[in-house]
Amino acid sequence: MGDCVFCRILARQLPASFVAEDETTAAFMDLRQPVPGHVLVVPRRHAPTIYELTPDEGAAVMNLAIRVARSLRKVFSPAGLSLTQSNGAIAGQEVDHFHLHLQPRKSGDGILRVYPHSAPAPTARAQLDELAAQLRPHI
Repeated sequence: MGDCVFCRILARQLPASFVAEDETTAAFMDLRQPVPGHVLVVPRRHAPTIYELTPDEGAAVMNLAIRVARSLRKVFSPAGLSLTQSNGAIAGQEVDHFHLHLQPRKSGDGILRVYPHSAPAPTARAQLDELAAQLRPHI
């Protein structure tokens, strides 16, 4: 993991502005701040994507994210808050270490649109039921 920028940050080989940390996770400021307060929450163990996280690591990341979110609300009083996480280059993942973005939001900030233009029409219930049936056996 010597070439992983987040592992190097966690090992204190690269500088970062830490917000919080514990034995399993850490939260630090993202270098890019389109809106003040953009924080990353990461597991200490190198896990490239969500698929490699243990359930306990996933829970620990979310627990720290909740604490950071409450701090962001208290300090910045944002109109909203986005949590985003990408897996793989096609999804926009830039660092090959699982990380959860927390971004305070303000009206008109123009960041993180879910749909590029407008939301797609709702999918038929029968198709949704079929998709759910395909997933259930693998949970």
